[in-house]
Amino acid sequence: MSKKTKAFLFQLICFVILFIGFRYLIAVYTNLTGYWIPITAFVVGTLLSPQFQAVNTKDGEKLFMKWIFFKGVKEIK
Repeated sequence: MSKKTKAFLFQLICFVILFIGFRYLIAVYTNLTGYWIPITAFVVGTLLSPQFQAVNTKDGEKLFMKWIFFKGVKEIK
């Protein structure tokens, strides 16, 4: 599996976990109804989800992660 595919899957899995969690929390603990619940969960999940990217370097293709809770960019091994 290529690093670009791994980056896409990691990003998708992280977003889905956050989306489902926030959708549940918003539905239970707020007064939002209808389409506002998934829309709000989507926005919060998008903002809080880590970003993964595959980059070609002189040492080969590497996978990096950036997240608002970590300072800087981290290399994923």
